[in-house]
Amino acid sequence: MGSALAGRGGAVMAADRNVLELHKVYKGFARIGTDDVTHALEDINLTVTDGEFVSVVGPSGCGKSTILRLVAGLIVPTSGTLTLNGDPITGPDPERGMVFQKPTLFPWLTVEQNLNFSPRMMKRKDALKEEAERLLELAGLTEFRDDFPHQLSGGMAQRLALIRTMINNPRVFLLDEPLGALDAFTRMNMQDELLNLWQRSGHMMLMVTHDIDEALYLGTRVVVMARSEEHTSELQSHELI
Repeated sequence: MGSALAGRGGAVMAADRNVLELHKVYKGFARIGTDDVTHALEDINLTVTDGEFVSVVGPSGCGKSTILRLVAGLIVPTSGTLTLNGDPITGPDPERGMVFQKPTLFPWLTVEQNLNFSPRMMKRKDALKEEAERLLELAGLTEFRDDFPHQLSGGMAQRLALIRTMINNPRVFLLDEPLGALDAFTRMNMQDELLNLWQRSGHMMLMVTHDIDEALYLGTRVVVMARSEEHTSELQSHELI
């Protein structure tokens, strides 16, 4: 499965490919009330290009989500570099879309308004009207379009958060365990929709998951993170051929 999908994703011409690079990245967090530092990541090196769907797996607390937040530009590395096409990542950008473990929705906006927030800000709401309707139907939210986030179940809210990022078609799609709160059937449908989105766009996907089957089903490459004896993270990359 991974090999066939990798071939389709690789249809993007090499000269036009986006390249994401993490070079010797270290991230430490100061602990409040002490002089101690939590070493979340150390000497992390990773390269991801268009056409790749990279699944990141590992135990809790090994720094998986920290990598995504660094790539999203939500936090900065203590040392080392993160670049996209050679340009340093210094902050958030619509070209790097992220779906979090828990839905991050605007509580004062309806389902439809949440979905259309970014297209409206980019003055593309009319152009993406049909796509918005398709995504609402895909997520099973058409009849809830006028509801507010507090009226949705946890799974419905997460589906909305997922399609709200999908509609932007970001060049770098970051997924932090976005399907964990969904029921089994919806989860399978959304997995297939992620694959369809990836195959259509040819862009890169970087997904954190605890589900090994999901990592193997979706990914062209699996990166395994582990905690070393020094309590820092190590990466091992495995191509799915």
